[in-house]
This record gives sequence, structure tokens and C-alpha cells, in this order.
Amino acid sequence: MQRWRGLEDLPGGWGRCVVTIGVFDGVHRGHQALIGKTVEIAKARSLPSVVLTFDPHPSEVIRPGSHPAQLTTLRRKAELVEELGVDVFAVLPFTPELMRLSAHEFVHEILVDRLHAAAVVVGENFTFGAHAAGTVSLLRELGKRFGFATYGAELQGEHDDNAEITFSSTYVRSCIDAGDVAAAAEALGRPHRLEGIVVRGDGRGHDLGYPTANLSTPRFAAVPADGVYVCWFVRAADPERRLAAAVSVGTNPTFSGRERTVEAFVLDVDEDFYGQHVALDFVARLRDQIRFTSVEDLIVRIDEDVVQTRGVLGLASG
Repeated sequence: MQRWRGLEDLPGGWGRCVVTIGVFDGVHRGHQALIGKTVEIAKARSLPSVVLTFDPHPSEVIRPGSHPAQLTTLRRKAELVEELGVDVFAVLPFTPELMRLSAHEFVHEILVDRLHAAAVVVGENFTFGAHAAGTVSLLRELGKRFGFATYGAELQGEHDDNAEITFSSTYVRSCIDAGDVAAAAEALGRPHRLEGIVVRGDGRGHDLGYPTANLSTPRFAAVPADGVYVCWFVRAADPERRLAAAVSVGTNPTFSGRERTVEAFVLDVDEDFYGQHVALDFVARLRDQIRFTSVEDLIVRIDEDVVQTRGVLGLASG
């Protein structure tokens, strides 16, 4: 898969293509369906498929300070898109100048003049251009004028016992913010992943017999609600090896902590992960953060957390 940063990376002699457009944060099941349709149409037309996305998140430029929690880093987003068979992952820097382009200018300058789109695939709620004035209906009209087809894909979702759920980045963020990582995984089609660099902690876990890898996460990362979770621990240096981990998110109330931390106890491994880029895939939530009256009670509960982690992941007793 080719990766472009800005349309200046367009290769010479670039012909026509099939494009889908969006932020695609999380690359959830709705995004996957949209991108899958793009790839399908592109193959049928013997054209390259292009995912056109934006960085930074448009909301941060339109309303500074409103950046939503980030479900996927740009690098992770590219990896997930590549797994779906896309030919080109194009990142368009979202600048104030881009923000001010009208819907007509966006189509003419980017989709027609630069990308030479033969077809454009978007969700039925897609908007574009200054003040989000462009709609799928307008895109169809402009497509007829400029010679590209427009496909408006239905939103993806499912029914539960009480309501119909539409898969969206906003819905996934709300699940993660509530600590419902199982619901988030259902919408994503995989566990929510939190990435970071392992940094030195206060060493308290080692004193308790449960040394932890403490993650420093990106500024806007979507960190689950305080609690204890079952995770897979993955190192960037060895992405095929998944290690079981019991993960605490919160302020360590037993020790009157104030700073919110993400600490992973990696089972059955005696390694120092300091300085490594790692990821946590959140599988299940075990419990809330609890303030214990004694360190001994805390250790007993951590023992139980580890046993439960093994059970959730289907691992034999250590």
C-alpha cells in the first residue's frame, strides 16, 4: 500500500481512482464496510482504491480545544486500512485553508483536479466543505457535472434488546469512556488498542510482588474509565507475540494517588519493558478501582485479578 502525506506525493502520470473520504478514527465496522465497498468498486473497474483522511482531526482546527479522544493513531489507522486491501492511504493535512474551501472547491480542486476520481464512496451522513455545507446529494450533483459516480453507503449497526445501535467513532468513544470495552470491541471488530511508551513508575508494584509497565500515552488517546481490565500486551518490536496482562487504570486510591496512570502487570514474563513502544488491547473489564483499607487486602484482590485474567483469556494457571 502506498502512503501519501499531502497530495504533493501523487506520482507522475496518476490516472483515475476510486476514493472514500473520512476521518476514519477507529476504523470500526462501519468504516470497514465503507472501505470494503471502495475496494470492491475499484477492483471491478480495474482502478486503484484510495482512502483519503485528515490530520489533525478537523474538529481541532474548526474548534480549537475540542479534539475528541483518539481511537487510533495515524500509524495504526494506516495499518488497519492496509489490512482491508486498500491501494493508497492518503493523509490530507487539515489546515485553516482547507477548512475554508467551499464544497464545490473541495470537489473540483481535490477530487477532480488532483485525484481524478472516477467514483467516490461515502457514508450517507457525509458532509464536506466549509461549514459542512456539502451533502451526499450535492456530491452526486457535482459528480454528474465532473464525471464521477457517487455511492452513498448505509450506516452500519446492530440491534440489542432495547435499541438500534449505529457504529460510529462517537459511539465507540462513549463505550470506552464508560469502561465498556466489550461493547467497544463489538463495534470495532477487535479490542480497543491503547498505545504508549513504557516509563518509570514509583516502583510500588514491584514492592507488592506485581511489577508493572507504566504507559505514557499520547495526548488525545482514548483511555478507558478507571478500573481493572484484562488485556493483551503487545510490543512494537515483536507485534506477533501477545502477552497476557492485568491492567489498572486510575489514581491508585489505596495510596491516595492523584495522577491518573495506566499500569500493566504482564503475566509470566520477567522483563523490563522500559522505553519500549507497546500496545494494550482491552479485552474485558474486571472491576472498578477500589480503595482498600490495607495493602494486604489489595494484594489478595490483585491475586484474584490475575486468576480472572487467566480465565478470561483461556490460559492455564501460572
